[in-house]
Amino acid sequence: MIHDFPIRAASKADFQSGVKPPHSKKRVLITNLVGSLCLIAMCGATPAQVESQFISGDTYTRYELLAPETHQFKIYYEVTETRVGARFHFNQIREGSEVSDESVIDQATGRPLKFEVVTGAQAKVDSPNENFSPNAHYIKVHLARPVPERGEYRLAIIKTYKDDKSYYTEGEQIVFKRPLGIPRDSIVLPAGYEIVSCSVAAQVLMEADGRLKLAFVNPGSGGQLEVTIKARKLGQNRLR
Repeated sequence: MIHDFPIRAASKADFQSGVKPPHSKKRVLITNLVGSLCLIAMCGATPAQVESQFISGDTYTRYELLAPETHQFKIYYEVTETRVGARFHFNQIREGSEVSDESVIDQATGRPLKFEVVTGAQAKVDSPNENFSPNAHYIKVHLARPVPERGEYRLAIIKTYKDDKSYYTEGEQIVFKRPLGIPRDSIVLPAGYEIVSCSVAAQVLMEADGRLKLAFVNPGSGGQLEVTIKARKLGQNRLR
């Protein structure tokens, strides 16, 4: 069973010493089996349709799970605006999520960009050719210059969401369950947590501070990938 041999990233000391961690062969077999099952599940899944909005092919989102009791996660969202003449970029605030600590950075200069929160109806005035939900809310980013012909504008939107339906506890485990429509994503667990299960095939990496990160791609085209990740504190429920 996977609970016998929790998934963890190999440490730097493991590589330097050349000594394999205990049960390393079993971990490899289990990891390969889990990965195969995840790939099968992904191939059989039909991505849900999402509301039409601008998403560039090199868009990336990083989710950092904060303390479980807060139900909060920090989002670092990178996107490239390529619409010629565009003076604004709009990022929808997910319905059911409380947003705070927003900031926007120009990736070319590192300077902050002006932004405001508007309704879909207000966004439609500035971008009449785009599809906006009238009652939804969007972060309206003021670009420092219009997007030129054959040019682009790379920016990063940073924000914190509170959503107890997406990030919650279930017994002794934490659960992150959220449909994601971005091409590339990563989820960073809180410090001191290990992976119990993941509904999609993911690469597991260790951050410099020891936190585990799950990185994956969305194989769908304009659809959402249903992601469910469960984790627990290191040392919980170990078999003796």
